[in-house]
Formats: sequence, C-alpha cells, structure tokens
Amino acid sequence: MRATVKSFIGIVSAAALAEAALYSNTTKFNHTCAIKPSIQSCSLASLDLANVDTCCTETYGGQLLSTQFWDTYTGLEDEGQLLPKKQWTLHGLWPDYCNGSYPQYCDLDRQYDRNPPEEVNGQKVKPYKGPGVDHFIKQWDRYDLLDWMKKYWVSQGQPSADFWAHEFSKHATCYSTFDVPCYGPKYRKHEDVIEFFDTAIAFYRRLPTYHWLAAEGIVPSNKTQYSLKDIQRALKKHYGAVPYLGCYGKQYSQVHGSKNTSDHGSTELAEVWYFSYANGRPQDLNVTHVDSLTPSSCAHTDGAIWYYERTPSSERDE
Repeated sequence: MRATVKSFIGIVSAAALAEAALYSNTTKFNHTCAIKPSIQSCSLASLDLANVDTCCTETYGGQLLSTQFWDTYTGLEDEGQLLPKKQWTLHGLWPDYCNGSYPQYCDLDRQYDRNPPEEVNGQKVKPYKGPGVDHFIKQWDRYDLLDWMKKYWVSQGQPSADFWAHEFSKHATCYSTFDVPCYGPKYRKHEDVIEFFDTAIAFYRRLPTYHWLAAEGIVPSNKTQYSLKDIQRALKKHYGAVPYLGCYGKQYSQVHGSKNTSDHGSTELAEVWYFSYANGRPQDLNVTHVDSLTPSSCAHTDGAIWYYERTPSSERDE
C-alpha cells in the first residue's frame, strides 16, 4: 500500500474532508457536460476553479490510476471466491493529485468501509456497520454488474464486497466528477456508487494486462524469471506509456547469493498501475496515457522477477 501524503498543492487545499461536497460552491443544478469545454485534468485550466465546472472536469484529483492485481490465491476459495483464468483482477480507479501524492476518504458521509483507518487528516473515521455495497447494486437491479464484479474484482483475504466498499470510500469520494451535487436535483441514492463501479470496470476492460504480456512471451511460470525492463517494454508497447509495476516478497538483495548487490527491489510481480489524464470527466473514458510518476518497487536486475503461476484450485472454471 502507498504511504499517505498529507500535503496538497494549489487552491484545492481548503476543501473540507467530511462535507457532502468537495467544493462548497458546487451547485445541485444539472451539469450538462456535453456542452462544456473538454479540459484535461492536471492542466492549468483545470485548476482555475472560478472558471471551470468541477463536475465536468476532474479537478480534485486529476492523475488517474487504473490499477490491477496479480494474486495467486484468494484465501477464501472454500467460500467460492476464485480468480478468473488468464486475467489480472481489478484493483481500483484512483484520483491522485498531480504531484504524485493522493487524497483519501474525502467524504465521510459516503464511508462504507468496514475497516477504515482510525483517523484521516485529523478526522476520526467510523467503521461502516450497514448493508454492503453489493446490496446497493441489488437495489439498482444491476445483477449483471454484480456477477461481473464477483468474477473479476476479486479480493484476497477478505470478502470482495468489503474490498469494493473500501475502494469507493477511499478513492471514489475524492473525485470532483463523482461528487453528489454533480448528479443534479434528481439524484438517486447510491447513483454515484454504481457509476463509479461502471467507470472503474470500463477502464479495466481496456487494459488486458495478461494478454498484452502473453503476446510478448511473458506468461506466469514457476520456473522462468523475467526482467523488469522487459515487462515494462511489453506493456508500453500496448499501452503507449510506462505503467507502475509493483512487486512483493523477498528483496533481490535478500535472495541467496545476492546480498552484496545494491538492488533492494522485491521479486514477485503483483500489481500494475496505468496512469492517465482525463479529458473532461473520467466517466467519458477520453484519456491521455502518461508514464508512471511512481518508481517501480520491483528488482531491476536482469532475470530477477517471478511472475508466478496461480494455485489451480484458486481459479474459476471458464
């Protein structure tokens, strides 16, 4: 997990954490974004809050990260929580600040996380005790959405629905374009939750990490190790920009015979984050791909990375 950076840049720093809206002057009238100029997030124009509709231009975050996991098991196989074959799983869609730091839990009125941090920026965060976000999806009769999420948005070590609630509460509440006033006077309860899930999925479906790597000869293996530069090159070929790659497990310098190296990166491939700027709302999927702002946590020595096969009993039958 990333360490929280509490500092913020520019004119958005005065936004209150637990208010129902990120900006106090956001109207509850209709916001017809189709007739507004399409302004790129993280641009100077996007920070001119006096002259931009924050419901139509992403202003609070702006550096979008579509993130995925490569897990080899879930820990809840006996409960039917399994991984999809030949697919990385969806982690989330995060709005980072444009300097590499990020906000979290920006609207505690929309806090559905059962295990949140005790405190965020001086505000106490209460654990959520109500019905799960999967119940919200059912209330909207979106059973197709729920079935898809159970298959591809899969957590490790906790029920997937609790993880979805965490992702919404920590990250989605920090988008100006998913702010409740943006839905206008006919807002329906949890409309923002449903639209965020739809949007995170739409980003994910454009990013077939498993197949992009396989096309370049990089497939899960318990015998063959890979080089970070080759994985980065493969993904850049298909995405057009270098994503962040996250590794866990032992550091290369801890591996037998490698203690004299200065390479302290980890050796088990586990995460990928694709960076982009939104041109208008993230919901519209009009984005510009950009290189990662975050250095990889993976070992950089040639042949140091394991991209492990999954436990067969942890995968769902196709």
